[in-house]
Amino acid sequence: MALGGCLRAGRGLLRAAGPRRPPARGGCSGGRPPAFGFLFDVDGVLVRGSQAVPAARQAFQRLSDGSGRLRVPVVFLTNAGNCLRSAKAQELSQALGLQVSPEQVILSHSPLQLFSQFHQKCMLVAGQGPVEENAQNLGFKHVVTIEALRKAYPLLDMVDQSRRPKELPPPTTGFPTIEGVILFGEPVRWETSLQLIIDVLLSNGNLGAELQDIPYPHLPVLACNMDLLWMAEAKMPSRFGHGTFLLCLETIYKKVTGRELKYEALIGKPSTVTYRYAEYLIKEQAEKQGWKSPIRRLYAVGDNPMSDVYGANLYNNYLKSAHQNQIQAGVKRSLQAAGPQTEDHLKLRKNCDKPVESCESILVCTGVYRHHADVPSKTKECKMETVFHGHRDFCFDPSLVEASYIVQDVNDAVQLAFKKENWS
Repeated sequence: MALGGCLRAGRGLLRAAGPRRPPARGGCSGGRPPAFGFLFDVDGVLVRGSQAVPAARQAFQRLSDGSGRLRVPVVFLTNAGNCLRSAKAQELSQALGLQVSPEQVILSHSPLQLFSQFHQKCMLVAGQGPVEENAQNLGFKHVVTIEALRKAYPLLDMVDQSRRPKELPPPTTGFPTIEGVILFGEPVRWETSLQLIIDVLLSNGNLGAELQDIPYPHLPVLACNMDLLWMAEAKMPSRFGHGTFLLCLETIYKKVTGRELKYEALIGKPSTVTYRYAEYLIKEQAEKQGWKSPIRRLYAVGDNPMSDVYGANLYNNYLKSAHQNQIQAGVKRSLQAAGPQTEDHLKLRKNCDKPVESCESILVCTGVYRHHADVPSKTKECKMETVFHGHRDFCFDPSLVEASYIVQDVNDAVQLAFKKENWS
């Protein structure tokens, strides 16, 4: 990842935080409605585990008026997915000291509500937290959890000897045939989930039948959150994310079958469909606030080069190619990974006559990424280019992991955007 040369003129654009001028009526700067919006990552940018990053409250004091209302449209774009949107909004409200609504939060799985062709199918859901409720809130009518599947077919889960049945159970009857798999996030018992998901794919969703020919293509698999690593309170660099679980699943499937595991959809950052959905919500906010100026620019603030920066830059390329009515090969490939309905869903076509022009990436140093000024940039670039932490279905382009700007923290990121927008 060629990040060493990314530290551009961001620090030169920052200015010392001085007394803030009171915002103009309606939350605008000098009477101007905002023509820009923010996409904020959460872990490593606003919080570390359960603790708020100190700069986060400063940033949102800058973004809010005297009554605590945001002066600029904001979306919280996180690859977390083991909770409800309402719970994440409440968590952010407490951390930031202002009211955050669920409509401002995009979890890794939020765009699944656009995938209506799967909503009537019987889907196996894997992850942790309220996976059933999340699936139902997204529109899925028939879901089966890993735990329900394990209880129905106890002979399949054999790694943990303490959970092996002591007696041969009776045959399972009446259990529905699985028609697809949704991977919400990393599970607690990886061995159980890996085993049962592979079993579902090999049996074409009918675990009570004798295994004969291995079906291929296999059942549809929809995966949310491709992050290999994420940052919590631990002193060690990063914790395993759902991308690590996906890597295990893909490797096992290929080792067993000799074929590649295929995804019907890969969503969450850096998928383009996730950023399209974020743009839609930003425009919704501006419309509800009565801000007449069209949103022209987005600033995506994150700490992970392979999800936050890559995703923002990929979307910026998409916006440029859309303006030219061309889809570049790398962007087209990632759109296909996101799912064919990316371009077809009517919601995401809203305000197509007033398109966003750019999505700039701002990388902060309070999470996964650390900027070490004492490391020669050439040496660091060579080392980082040999390690690609992104998902195998996203082509590696070194330019996509180069942030437009690198700053110390989220408060500096907000100041940088305000300076560029001539906003106070």
